[in-house]
Amino acid sequence: MDYTDYARRIRSHASLGELSEYGQVHEGGRDYPLFRLIVPGDRWLVITSGFHGEEPAGPLTLAKHLPDIVAYAKSRGVGLRVYPCINPSGFEDGTRYNRSGEKPNNDFMRYEVAPGEWRGELVGDPSILRWALYDGGPKETRAVRTDLARFPAPDAALDIHQDNYLGGVATYAYVFGDKAAYRPLQEAAAAHATVVKSRKVDDNAYADEHGLIFFHDGSVTDWYMRQGVPYAAALETTTPTTQDACDAVNLIWIRGFIDLAARGEGPTR
Repeated sequence: MDYTDYARRIRSHASLGELSEYGQVHEGGRDYPLFRLIVPGDRWLVITSGFHGEEPAGPLTLAKHLPDIVAYAKSRGVGLRVYPCINPSGFEDGTRYNRSGEKPNNDFMRYEVAPGEWRGELVGDPSILRWALYDGGPKETRAVRTDLARFPAPDAALDIHQDNYLGGVATYAYVFGDKAAYRPLQEAAAAHATVVKSRKVDDNAYADEHGLIFFHDGSVTDWYMRQGVPYAAALETTTPTTQDACDAVNLIWIRGFIDLAARGEGPTR
């Protein structure tokens, strides 16, 4: 989809809250606006989507269903900060990375596992000396991280992705916090896509019997977990899954995360 058309769809929702541009990125001779929608509430959920351009389902779900999402959040007293499409040139080109070949996503933070030895991912969950924000990385990550850091940590954070590697119609999720809170969401999602259970999904990730994965990967949800956010997850549906099915799964998790944010447990430190 041409990003100009996508931007038009997002701008059509301006009446739902405070819709603004938190920045722009320049790619291929074009300036691409980066959108953020804020809807006030007593508790807060952050929704991010579109880090990878060949994973269009999340941005499309948000563009189509924002009115229903906002209405449900308001009914639960939950405020929203929504970043619907973080990598616009990748989204427009249908490529995983941006047009410059930079790789937005796993570059919010780094872990020091030994003096002077820093890693972006913790394979096997080893002990760490400390973690720190990563100042490098693609322009898209720097832009969204700078904006997210302007606000207090939310009550919950959901990052919507897709899996372009596994075949079939399927779903799973990377999660932090109490896994029991996410199992009902997986049970509901199973009506629309097969939940990937008890199997490897990539070189360093293995889904448990509920289709849930715990993995420190330097992503936005990992960063929020380190800030004490009690509920943080990256949802995956496979790219062969139809958009309607992706919408259904994404909305189950979005509504579920609104409900989790409404608990008001807040970040722990």
